[in-house]
Amino acid sequence: MNQDYIQPNHWSIIEEGFDAERVKSSESLFSIGNGAMGQRANFEEHYSGETFQGSYIAGIYYPDKTKVGWWKNGYPEYFAKVLNAPNWIGIDIEINGTTFDLATCKEVKNFRRELNMKEGIYYRSFEAVLPNGIEIGVKVCRFLSLDIDELGVIHFEITPLNGDAKIIYKPYIDAGVHNEDANWEEKFWEPLSVQHSENSAFVTARTFKTHFITTTFMQNSLFLNDENLLMNPMRVEKTSDKIQFHYEVNAAKGQTSSIQKLGGYTVSMNHENTQFAAENTIKKGLEAGFNQLLESQKTAWAKIWEMSDITIDGDVKAQQGIRFNIFQLNQTYLGKDSRLNIGPKGFTGEKYGGSTYWDTEAYCIPFYMATKDQQVARNLLTYRYNQLDKAIENAEKLGFKNGAALYPMVTMNGEECHNEWEITFEEIHRNGAIAFAIYNYYRYTNDYSYIPEKGLEVLIGIARFWHQRATYSTYRNQYVILGVTGPNEYENNVNNNFYTNYLAKWCIDYAIEQINKVENEYNSDYVRIMNKVKLSTAEIQHWKAVADNMYFPYSEQLGIYLQQDGFLDKELVKVHDLDKSQRPINQKWSWDRILRSPYIKQADTLQGFYFFEDHFSKEQLEKHFDFYEPFTVHESSLSPCVHSIQAAVLGRMEQAYTFYLRTSRLDLDDYNKEVEEGLHITSMAGTWMSIVEGFGGMRVKNNHLHFEPKIPLQWQGYSFKINFRNQILKVSVHQNETNFSLEGDKEITVFVNGKEILVEPNSLVTV
Repeated sequence: MNQDYIQPNHWSIIEEGFDAERVKSSESLFSIGNGAMGQRANFEEHYSGETFQGSYIAGIYYPDKTKVGWWKNGYPEYFAKVLNAPNWIGIDIEINGTTFDLATCKEVKNFRRELNMKEGIYYRSFEAVLPNGIEIGVKVCRFLSLDIDELGVIHFEITPLNGDAKIIYKPYIDAGVHNEDANWEEKFWEPLSVQHSENSAFVTARTFKTHFITTTFMQNSLFLNDENLLMNPMRVEKTSDKIQFHYEVNAAKGQTSSIQKLGGYTVSMNHENTQFAAENTIKKGLEAGFNQLLESQKTAWAKIWEMSDITIDGDVKAQQGIRFNIFQLNQTYLGKDSRLNIGPKGFTGEKYGGSTYWDTEAYCIPFYMATKDQQVARNLLTYRYNQLDKAIENAEKLGFKNGAALYPMVTMNGEECHNEWEITFEEIHRNGAIAFAIYNYYRYTNDYSYIPEKGLEVLIGIARFWHQRATYSTYRNQYVILGVTGPNEYENNVNNNFYTNYLAKWCIDYAIEQINKVENEYNSDYVRIMNKVKLSTAEIQHWKAVADNMYFPYSEQLGIYLQQDGFLDKELVKVHDLDKSQRPINQKWSWDRILRSPYIKQADTLQGFYFFEDHFSKEQLEKHFDFYEPFTVHESSLSPCVHSIQAAVLGRMEQAYTFYLRTSRLDLDDYNKEVEEGLHITSMAGTWMSIVEGFGGMRVKNNHLHFEPKIPLQWQGYSFKINFRNQILKVSVHQNETNFSLEGDKEITVFVNGKEILVEPNSLVTV
């Protein structure tokens, strides 16, 4: 049974009624972010119930020393973690001498939270009866400014409903925070100074080891019935890592008292003097004022939605799902800073360390290319180019040489920091996703300049790795790749994973093709790169021998490529014949049992068919889909989207729709029973792909956009926009027609179901 307490709504995530059991899940679902920082939806006031505190700052991390039972050569020294940052949202509240705490209230009525995705604002309201009998009405509004991205804003108001109240607001900032997932219970923050002036306070702290300096700040204003009380704190409490102000407000029954708190972070990545920067941020916030900050927030989000929105008519849950996914992607990464990337949990939890995975290249780049401008995708590619030296170092640690590059499974700075051997050493297919993203970027944007400037060096390092990682088998008289883990992590240490072998061959072929092109068309870049990487014709010949003679496991009997050697030796019981009480198997079974089973965590062989669709016929796709999908348990968030796209290609719209709902509402409906740990941010880009590439059938072939539009029976229509080479095309699909319109001043040729269509600016074309 999936959770279903989130109210269906086109533009908002809404929870009604207070339930302590749901608090941690809601803290994830109502998370907010602005690309520079983010936070779980923790209550501002003290809460003694079960909670998972979390605030995060983009790019600030700590190398948490690896904890393993048996150290193996080549293990990373640490697991990088985006830290739980100092808490700036806290406001302890005392009413008539009693602490206000939702966990101890006699009664909580009309509790409602709303995350307004259209405007990027989080609201909470309720009435509560405290243990001392006083009844209050509370309204809270909170957002992280997109315009001033170091600033967050809270407006917290209390109205006594059954008597007069002496309300003591105690806003604080606290650097004495910990990570729930700390390996050694270490503290990650070292406090440096605690300062205050009138209604502003500053706690400056430094991360141990990485030495990032952060100033966490707050500024408070108190109001009674909207009139600014212009008061300073009556009391200030300080420790080495925390500062708390006390303000006393007497509110008669029915009078509304409120506190407006500005807060946030300034960091040494961006400023030499973080406290001075914090003072400036407060100044900007006060000059704008609450109402202006709120209006600017609505305007900034309207601009994002203008380009990235997908509309769905006739299916509220599907509409809410896709908007939630698009909203969270934009909260996590806006593409302004090439030092940053997209963590699988974004700013919503600690799992995966907030680090970068292959998800960025395989799933996120298409979304950012099409909904922003190409510079954003180029920044994501540049991120990997800037870490090429570290990728070469990672490969050297494992015994590779001569500039072979192995990109990390998990990273913050290019250094591998994932410490499960079967993934760190064996899930090497991630290297292929980095190369594929370069190809995908050029295919989509037609901006070749990236390859001679930066990309070719990356492709050469990756080709060298695959050449050295392959083994010549005298038994097969072919090259094999041994001891790997494919995308399906329910199989470790297998030989000849089809997806890995296919990617390896493709990466080498693609690298050789680009070397030839750069030599012919960008000769000065070619000379510069060859001098740097010392690549000889003989070495390229060796690569080619591996690519041309790569082994792929294949069953003649079934007419399919096998996921890996020995796949057919398994007991091939399909998922629908598995007892439901055994699911999810990753929570019910031992690893030994999972590894011997045929069950597939996520698209593996089919991931290859997704990337290289034009290398295979539709009949081949159908055969492979029919064989592998029945063994797939979809216990990875990255799985349903690929299957949704492929089901749509095969015209199986009911199945495509089911997979779409699963990917779009994965967190809202908590399919994997783990949403309290945080959201699945990178798979949300896959949701976008399942509409645009799945139902819309969008592809780029021979420099032109192609569409094969399809629509689920459950929908009356859907629409999306894409920025294709600086032209904004809007596609609207209905049950019996598709409309195209174009913003800009030059026409574009697109193909619909293979037929050429000319779309002219500011006119509607109906197919």
